[in-house]
Amino acid sequence: MVETGLYHVNAVFTGETMNDEGRRTARERILETAAELFYREGIRAVGIDTIIARSGVAKMSLYRNFASKDDLICAWLEDSEARFWAWWQTVVARHPGDPRAQLKALFAALAKWSAHPKFRGCPFINTTVEFRDAEHPGRLIAERHIRAMRDRLRDLAAEAGAHEPEALAEHLLLMMQGAYTGGRMLGPDVAARAIPAAATVLIDAACGQDAR
Repeated sequence: MVETGLYHVNAVFTGETMNDEGRRTARERILETAAELFYREGIRAVGIDTIIARSGVAKMSLYRNFASKDDLICAWLEDSEARFWAWWQTVVARHPGDPRAQLKALFAALAKWSAHPKFRGCPFINTTVEFRDAEHPGRLIAERHIRAMRDRLRDLAAEAGAHEPEALAEHLLLMMQGAYTGGRMLGPDVAARAIPAAATVLIDAACGQDAR
């Protein structure tokens, strides 16, 4: 499986499929179909009947696995969140014991993802845009995820010796969200240069110039 960035472990976003179609459960087929459609077309634009038709499962089977569309949205977001943190761990593991390099590597990998042809932004940010109701269960998951990103960025910033870890985390989070929304508009070549370069400026300014 080739790495495409944020969702390099997700067959939906790499275009890969399981070799043995019959081994996937109905729940897996439904979730995979919903993930592809929600991400590509938007959550509100995709109806349950479309997911049933594309996944090839019976309506009864869908409702045995997901009581409502909201339940399916939440399952998709939770699966996406698990994949996101798997991606994060893969990236930071390449630079053991070097939190500054880990921070920079996250943005280098993000730049590659934002330039991928199947990139449609961040699913969590997209969810908050689609659902303005602060109590919508999908929005709550998305907001929780964004807070967790800020916390992890703050922890890495502190480990990297940032003078104000909280401030650096907030700056990097805002830059990350800008990369999600603007990376494709910049074009793949510009995004590949600009996103890591901007992150490096912020990180080195907050942590002191890297002597290496």
